Amino acid sequence: MKKLLFAVFVITTFIACENPVTKKIKETKENVSNTTKAVKELNKMQDDIKELQKEEPLTNEELKEWLPDEVDGMKRISFKAGQMGMVQIASIEATYANEDKSKKFKIEVIDGAGQMGAAATAGMRMLFSQEFEEENEYKIRRTVKKNGVKAVEEYRKDNGRSTIEFMEEGRFYIKATGTNMDVDETWDAIGELDTEDLG
Repeated sequence: MKKLLFAVFVITTFIACENPVTKKIKETKENVSNTTKAVKELNKMQDDIKELQKEEPLTNEELKEWLPDEVDGMKRISFKAGQMGMVQIASIEATYANEDKSKKFKIEVIDGAGQMGAAATAGMRMLFSQEFEEENEYKIRRTVKKNGVKAVEEYRKDNGRSTIEFMEEGRFYIKATGTNMDVDETWDAIGELDTEDLG
């Protein structure tokens, strides 16, 4: 009986510990899961891309009209529209800052409509089909689901900068960067943008 209990204890300890074998099995399962999701997303993406290619991209004027003058108490200090116009991709970016410019919020939008827009945002869609989380002494990076949207969050510990990337309505790629803003503050600023009004 003592031998049996000892054997059970040894096996339990072996399984519970992060030994190389169980770690490798766990990693392999995660990779298989991500690959399966990627294949499903790829099939769905091909259908979506065909639909997006038929859509007309927003004009610079329409994108400019969407931009607010102020976000979360920060005033707009610059914007660029049509930077990717030469490759027929509709895009806009804007930067907002508080009075002493110690805090900044930058928003970048790429319209995935049209032949070129659909191709440009395809790789980004694949990124959002993954599930991952990583952390080291410099940054935290992970996938999350917020307000029904799959996103990638990154927070740089060394400079207090946060980045959030996601697709809105399967069409618009959005990247928000907060300087001296944590992830929650950056999400709050995104919340004031009415991204669902883009389309």
